[in-house]
Amino acid sequence: MKLTKLTALAATTALCAPMAMAADMANEMTIVSWGGAYQESQLKAYVEPYLEMHPDLKVIWDESSAEATAKMRAMTEAGNVTWDLVDAVASDAMRMCDEGLIAEIDHDEVLAAAPDGTSASDDFGDLLVSDCFVPQIVYSTTFGYRMDLVGDTPPSTICDVFDTAKYPGKRALQKRPIDNMEWALYCDGVAKDEIYDVLGTDEGVERALAKLDTIKDQVVWWTAGAETPQLLADGEVVMGSTFNGRLFSAIAEQNQPIDMLWDMQSFDLDGWVVPADLPEDRKARVMDFLKFATDTQRLADQAKFISYGPARASSAPLVGKHAILGIDMAPHMPTDPANSGNVHVYDYEWWADNRDDLDAKFQAWLAK
Repeated sequence: MKLTKLTALAATTALCAPMAMAADMANEMTIVSWGGAYQESQLKAYVEPYLEMHPDLKVIWDESSAEATAKMRAMTEAGNVTWDLVDAVASDAMRMCDEGLIAEIDHDEVLAAAPDGTSASDDFGDLLVSDCFVPQIVYSTTFGYRMDLVGDTPPSTICDVFDTAKYPGKRALQKRPIDNMEWALYCDGVAKDEIYDVLGTDEGVERALAKLDTIKDQVVWWTAGAETPQLLADGEVVMGSTFNGRLFSAIAEQNQPIDMLWDMQSFDLDGWVVPADLPEDRKARVMDFLKFATDTQRLADQAKFISYGPARASSAPLVGKHAILGIDMAPHMPTDPANSGNVHVYDYEWWADNRDDLDAKFQAWLAK
């Protein structure tokens, strides 16, 4: 059910109201994120600096972002929403917005302008894919491989994932249809600009699953981003998909014998959403934090800790060196020209509309 105009207006008006005085802000805030290296980058870049300004605030972390939509539905239905701020991928944000589970936000009223005065909406630009969504980072799902397990010719294209003769051994894939279905169709000969047209048909779904069938018995399915780097480090898989920041951490920070396969990396957006109808003191705290955490400097600071591109245009020139390693971070970003010669542009709206149906078909295929 979509938000009615009246509900949307009420939500927007509430979020655009002047911020309450600090005394009227809740002193506890539950933030939902993904755990691991990404959550650590959030902690270092803006949660810890914010807590220095507000020492009486208690921040509680919940690592349930992968299940954000289902849990928001359940909490809303029960009338007991315990989350205050939720990190979500763009397609999930769109679904939750359509269902009225999260609040609409007037980005120019709520968020900080760029240092040169450029409005937030112009600074974020096309990445503002939903009225309920505040982007943080551009990341990608891509493949890592064990350099010592691929022979003298390392994999160079996404379709090498499906070549078990040339690259024998287990693969790690995320236990969901997103990305896997697109890669399967692409490697079955479907042009990139026709992937979603084909996937929108029953025949296209069967074609993608048939291609995945060719490696199904060699797949280790993962549900948490940390699993693939560990599987690679342990030599249990020869290659596997995960988020590019997880692979950066394994390669640059842990010195694992892993390299990256950037071909057909799947670009995606991640950002913040705010549950609808929060009590006023909790809403005031969230909006105060959100303005701070998504300003130009804070998003650039996050790139000191993880190789995800900041969502603001004004943040990109401020991306510098890794806070600990001292290496330049720009070449490790998925958006770097050397890494983005052939990318898969994830269709947020298509998946927002088709996710539930494809999830069911994919899970049924897994169970066979």
